[in-house]
Amino acid sequence: MKWILLFIGIIAELCGSTCMKMSEGFTKLYPSIFTFVFWAIGLTVFIFALKKFELSFAYAIWASLGIVGVSIIGMVFFTRTPLNILKLFLF
Repeated sequence: MKWILLFIGIIAELCGSTCMKMSEGFTKLYPSIFTFVFWAIGLTVFIFALKKFELSFAYAIWASLGIVGVSIIGMVFFTRTPLNILKLFLF
């Protein structure tokens, strides 16, 4: 159950970060609202996951999967330049 909570928190944080990009600097209403909704959900679930994990371990998983997830989302949905081997290696 603790892993499920952690991954739900990570997914919600990824959704919030994606909505932040879609809000175009908080100039679009619905993506701006969803940014804060998803971040609130993500952090709330993360707090519950911290009851079962040590902070250092949980945050390392949270941060690393968040970075990887946002990078993939950015490359797939928001970058108009083609993916090359250098980008993949640096990723």
